[in-house]
Amino acid sequence: MRQASTILSIDTPGRGFTEITRAMAEWLAQTGIEEGLLTLLCRHTSASLLIQENAAREVRVDIAAWLDRLAPEGAHYAHDDEGPDDMPAHLKATLTGVNLQIPVIDGRMALGTWQGIYLAEHRRRPHCREIAVHLMGE
Repeated sequence: MRQASTILSIDTPGRGFTEITRAMAEWLAQTGIEEGLLTLLCRHTSASLLIQENAAREVRVDIAAWLDRLAPEGAHYAHDDEGPDDMPAHLKATLTGVNLQIPVIDGRMALGTWQGIYLAEHRRRPHCREIAVHLMGE
């Protein structure tokens, strides 16, 4: 059994979804591991990770709108240390999650045809986010 790990830095343009599938695939190819389990962890509390459709942009638009309805900005939160988008960002990260596990088969992530990996930025301004990546396999 072999292991590989790294921390990838991803720049986000602000609120929205940044596809990181290609970055994950490139890193995976460098490891030489053909079979195993890939684990991703977003090291932040106001951003998250999702596996979602990568063909129709409207899917991500609708998800963002739905999250905004569930966790709207406003003065009704006790926690607003970094502005009105602070607490809603934490709630959105709670709802969508900060970690993913993806099987690796024949040296490739076993994603479905229309699936992509996204870093969801829940804050308005751009950030540099870190993703801890770990692969165990052979």
